[in-house]
Amino acid sequence: MKNYLLIFLVLLIASPAWAADIKSGEDLIAAMYKKYEGRWYKTLTFIQKTITHKPDGTTSSETWYEAMSVPGKLRIDIEPLDKGNGILFADGKLFSIRDGKAAAGRPFVHPLMTLGFDVYHQPIATTIEQVRGFGIDLSLVHVEKWQGRDVYVVGAAKGDLNKPQVWVDKKNLYFVRLIQLGGRDKKVVNETQFNKYFKSGGGWVAPEVLFLADGKPATTEEYTEVRTGMTLDPELWNPEKWMTVDRTYYKKK
Repeated sequence: MKNYLLIFLVLLIASPAWAADIKSGEDLIAAMYKKYEGRWYKTLTFIQKTITHKPDGTTSSETWYEAMSVPGKLRIDIEPLDKGNGILFADGKLFSIRDGKAAAGRPFVHPLMTLGFDVYHQPIATTIEQVRGFGIDLSLVHVEKWQGRDVYVVGAAKGDLNKPQVWVDKKNLYFVRLIQLGGRDKKVVNETQFNKYFKSGGGWVAPEVLFLADGKPATTEEYTEVRTGMTLDPELWNPEKWMTVDRTYYKKK
């Protein structure tokens, strides 16, 4: 009996604070931050195969080279690189780059950056504000099964897939699914999945990202040459230096 009591006490002491019951979206965001505080990687690079699924069942693909600095910065160079085309997320803005020149940036908070990466580095209050801005009701939380694992679902009641909501793996506290409403009448159910996670740089990376519209595949992203924790030139996220900065970051180890 004493042995069983001792084991119970050890497990109780060893259980981290974030393992407590999650009763709100605010609780979950705080738990995600605290679980990986000071450990989750700050930089990430990878080569992405971007597959577009067409209505007739055919597909087309492009190669994108991506560099991330957490929180809030993501650079996408679209092949062929000498064309200078891409997309830039930096300082709360989105810039479209064509022929090496950036159009005027527009305010934009990238939900996948917030939920998949920034949550582990930026202030908890900042993430809470951003997630609310995505239309997620942080007062609604329940537990579901997703791909055989327990997940927290924030933003909707059990069985309701027609409201904005975010799904987070219960054990590892990483983001796995986002549902948002799109289209002119906000009735198209847009779904994003982060799949096939593996550990890297004190955190995790999902090398497969799926985008679906009303359950039908729209885009598939496949990551290769994934690297974390690299030292990257801050000018990579300067739209004025899109073509002049050293863009061979994806080749550097």
